[in-house]
Amino acid sequence: MTSNTIYKSACNAKLLVLLLFLCSYITFGQSDVSSAAKVQAIFDQFMSYRHQNKVDKALETLDQAAEIAENNEDAKLLLDTYHQYARIFLEEGDRETTVFYWDRASILLKDLSYSYGQAFHNYLEAAIRFDEGNNFQSLKLLEESRKLSNNRNLSNNILLLEAYIFTNIEKYEDAIKNLHALIVNSDDKERAYLATKANLQLAKISLELDDLEEGIIHSKAALELAEKHGFFKEIKTAHERLSIIYEKTGSFDESLRFKKNLEQIKDSIFNIEKVKLEAKTADKIRFEHQMNEINKLTAKNEELSESKSRSEITLILTSAFLTIISLLAVSLFRNNQIKLKTNDLLYTKNKELELARDSAVSAMEAKTNFLSTVTHELRTPLYAVTGLTHLLLEENPSEHQKEHLKSLKFSGDYLLNFINDILQINKIDADKLEPLNIEFKLQKVLADVVDSLQQNASENNTSLILDYDPNIPQHLLGDPIKISQIFMNLVGNALKFTKDGKVEVIAKLLKKDEDDVKLYFEVKDNGIGISEDQQKNIFDSFEQGSVQINREYGGTGLGLTIVKSLLGLFNSKIHLESELEHGSSFFFEMDLKSDTNALEEISFEIDPEEFEFKGLHVLIVEDNKINQVITKKMLTKKEITCDIANNGNEAIDLAKSNTYDAILMDIHMPGISGEEATRQIRKFDEEIPIIALTAISLDDSLDSFYEAGCNDVVTKPFKPEVFYQKIGENIFKSKMEGQV
Repeated sequence: MTSNTIYKSACNAKLLVLLLFLCSYITFGQSDVSSAAKVQAIFDQFMSYRHQNKVDKALETLDQAAEIAENNEDAKLLLDTYHQYARIFLEEGDRETTVFYWDRASILLKDLSYSYGQAFHNYLEAAIRFDEGNNFQSLKLLEESRKLSNNRNLSNNILLLEAYIFTNIEKYEDAIKNLHALIVNSDDKERAYLATKANLQLAKISLELDDLEEGIIHSKAALELAEKHGFFKEIKTAHERLSIIYEKTGSFDESLRFKKNLEQIKDSIFNIEKVKLEAKTADKIRFEHQMNEINKLTAKNEELSESKSRSEITLILTSAFLTIISLLAVSLFRNNQIKLKTNDLLYTKNKELELARDSAVSAMEAKTNFLSTVTHELRTPLYAVTGLTHLLLEENPSEHQKEHLKSLKFSGDYLLNFINDILQINKIDADKLEPLNIEFKLQKVLADVVDSLQQNASENNTSLILDYDPNIPQHLLGDPIKISQIFMNLVGNALKFTKDGKVEVIAKLLKKDEDDVKLYFEVKDNGIGISEDQQKNIFDSFEQGSVQINREYGGTGLGLTIVKSLLGLFNSKIHLESELEHGSSFFFEMDLKSDTNALEEISFEIDPEEFEFKGLHVLIVEDNKINQVITKKMLTKKEITCDIANNGNEAIDLAKSNTYDAILMDIHMPGISGEEATRQIRKFDEEIPIIALTAISLDDSLDSFYEAGCNDVVTKPFKPEVFYQKIGENIFKSKMEGQV
């Protein structure tokens, strides 16, 4: 081969590569004036078919536009056609085909200087992102689209999509502003269609904001426009909106009428056939376009196969490879930009959420601490009220004084119960409660609850019965205090609403598998009962069924809330069955462990009447002067002598230098606390009974009192009978155990 031949060959190869490169980025010529008019008529017809939801005819008109664009090599017209293909398939929910046409449009845009085409491309991408749920990315793309073109129709469509996004992110004022502008729009292409869509979206927002009258107005306006212009899909949506809104307003006849109309529209033969035809047409057009792409690639491949010059094929393949690499690089760069924007958005949103969370936690802690402080501080003056009332009642007051004192005592007890409930709820909200896991006798816990409430039952002429299954293991592991609280609330509640009737407390063994025990509990009564509507909210805080019930029977409405929360600690759930005037039944199951290693204890229980208090000598540790006086007087009534320590250090010194039958220890004191004083005393005296007297606050735990060395706990303000009972039990039980 001569050098001249080689030179010619190389020149031919270069020329061929240049031609192929130019072909891949060719800019098609524009069609003439008559073609433009014909295309505009086609697009107008497409718009009409699209509005009327005649998808098959709309796609066929686009096919005509695409054919003209390819014959005239009109790249801008082909781009506009691809955009409309993508738009209609997106509206029909065919995301895969939407992306197919959007990608083809992206390739054409690379070599076109066409600001409207780029603006519409951004609008379409925003619609795709909105369909994915990426609201903020969509808003950014719409802003970019608005900057590129001031086309009136595109601007109106941007306003509509923005309104949809604003609704999603609950910026209702911005959405409503856009939609009202669209209702009075002067769009020369889609005036009626945009107004219809705007009215439908305003109806949706009105429904979300519970403005039902406004929702009806906009739905009817949308329906009127849709029926007038044949907007099939919008007619269905308007019927749906109206049926929902009328149902919410209680106009069930109107709601039913629109529902029936909607069903007739959905079930019509025309509608069914229309859907089938649309699907068939869409599949046909999508198949033809995809086959067209395959045929082009096949032809290119055959052309390459027929090439005789290896150097030409190599150059062509190299050019193709570089083109592909360039496209991949552009794609990767674009994806990376989107990823960076997304990460920035996520970081910003995470920071906002963290700030909101911290603010909510701080507010909750502030509320919790405030309630804790208030309830704790209220106990000190309440102790004086209840204590002095008790003392005055025991000093033989006159009959008219006795009546006033009893009223005062009742009010003090009511206020105390209310404060205790508030503190309990506060502890539950602050996650300060944890169940104990100690050995206890369930029968004794339930019997104590029943015995303590027998007086309440007698006042209502109601019999209170405990039905206890003897098959339940005698020794169980759990939290007897919280179980007692659960039944005190349930039984107390049942007694409150039952007069001249019966209240039963039932405990049954469901299953025992080695140490695992499943128990069934029920508290049922034949009182006033609870209606179905009231049952829905009966376990919510401060709920008592109705204002009338609250006024007649009193109470805070917190008892059942506490029961529900306490059972949650045991992974148990409360259930209710009730009927008005036929009583109520509260029941639940609980999983506990049986203590097979527990030994039978010798009972040292003593009848309270047998306590011989005379001659006892105790130490009162209390920093509050009023409380000192009241506690001392209550002890004196039982002929018990006492010494008083004003703080923890004095208590330690007096306990070292004197002999006492018991120590009544206040927990919260200046200087060292009652817990610390108890620990110090236990270092030199392990036997003396120490009873904690405390107004329990949020951070207090009965466990910590017992761990410090206390034998028992009495919460202030305490009932006198409980106070004497605890002193007697701890002193005399200790003495009897010592004798044994």
